[in-house]
Amino acid sequence: MTHALLTVLLLQGGPVDRTKSPVLPPPPALKLPAVRTATLPNGLVLSVVEIHKVPVVDVSLVLDAGAVRDPANLPGLATFTATMLQQGAGRRSALDIAEETAFLGAQLSSNAGFDVATVALHVPKRRFAAGLDLLSDVVLRPTFSDSEITRQRELRRTQLIQQRDEPTQVANVAFPAIVYGAAHPYGRPLAGNDSSVTGLSRDRVAAFYGSYYRPNAARLLVVGDVTLEEARALVAARFGGWTRGDAPSTSLGTAPQPAPRTIYLIDKPGAAQSVIRIGHLGPPRDTPDYFALQVLNTILGGAFTSRLNQNLRETHGYTYGAGSAFAMRRGGGPFVAQASVVTAKTDSSLIEFLKELRRIRDEAVPETELAKAKQYINLGLPGDFETTAGAAFRFRDLLVYGLPLDYYSRYAERINAVTAADVQRVARRYIDPDTFDIVIVGDRSQIEAGIKALNEGPIVYRDLWGQAIP
Repeated sequence: MTHALLTVLLLQGGPVDRTKSPVLPPPPALKLPAVRTATLPNGLVLSVVEIHKVPVVDVSLVLDAGAVRDPANLPGLATFTATMLQQGAGRRSALDIAEETAFLGAQLSSNAGFDVATVALHVPKRRFAAGLDLLSDVVLRPTFSDSEITRQRELRRTQLIQQRDEPTQVANVAFPAIVYGAAHPYGRPLAGNDSSVTGLSRDRVAAFYGSYYRPNAARLLVVGDVTLEEARALVAARFGGWTRGDAPSTSLGTAPQPAPRTIYLIDKPGAAQSVIRIGHLGPPRDTPDYFALQVLNTILGGAFTSRLNQNLRETHGYTYGAGSAFAMRRGGGPFVAQASVVTAKTDSSLIEFLKELRRIRDEAVPETELAKAKQYINLGLPGDFETTAGAAFRFRDLLVYGLPLDYYSRYAERINAVTAADVQRVARRYIDPDTFDIVIVGDRSQIEAGIKALNEGPIVYRDLWGQAIP
């Protein structure tokens, strides 16, 4: 035994027992800077989180201009409008905006999801003022030129054509269409469809922008090497003249009532794999069961060591990865369990999926598995705040969903308070195998017989958009 090794063993109190995993100490308390706020006279709410470790700043403008605002006959308008913000603004062309962004050493993005649209800027602190000049141009003075509208419309048309050849993308569109139906905003494709692309005109884009891009329907989050006072002065000088106005009211409508479990088969001849989506309507983000659901999903399908991945990937080798998620939104988002599996094992994969989805409801979670899931969540949380971009992403949720500004100060405490009984309770409430919509995109000729033999529900055939086939 070398002297160095002997020293190590003495310091550790003796030889290491390699048959046992090392005992980890409890994670340190998460200490985060406060969120300070101010409201401009035009109604724009400014929130600032000071992080002075690195001289960078992340800015996120969150607007109530998501796809839930799309006209029923024009899905894709919200995402297209957000895309158009960077295609010319003020005196800058699309190329000028790209060049200015690069010159500043910045990153600029504009996009829309279902609930909100977001325009984000990452910029070095010394370029913060110039970055806000660019951001304000993009947000307040988009030109929506006819030539750029045409170019982006044709690009989107091409993207929709490409989408049909990618089974995973087909499943991503078809699953919500089946769960929610076309009458619900969450059931419509974010990028629109073949017929709606034609309607993406300059007039429709300008009208949408004029209705929903308002300061009193927006929140501006600034995270990084800046103070509230500094940010307020710079923001007021650039956004203070933004005219407030009342946006048209929007209703999410009513989600369809649960129906008996049904298998929806979308034929993709020659597909190398079958893409599976299993789920139904889930809870909204403001559910009081949020923390219990986070623990539940970590156990079920939210981590590499979760039950679904260990079963379908590690034990059976049916897939490269299987998981689940509660896609929480302002309204009830979907619960979904998913994987892309070997075509020949499509029926076998369904058996294992349904086995795990029933087991999480029927059997109490062992305490060791519960403790492991809670530790996984809590140990991962500090990493989300290591960078200004990561912190901005997390703090943005507070603005989107109207959560308390000190929300994360008790996050770990609330996770630790979740019991095995809580997990089983929310599993039984929010995961109902009897009402699952099971969507499978794959080669019908190869998988239909095996799926029928399972006798897990009627098989209904849908097109690539999840719509009924005439």
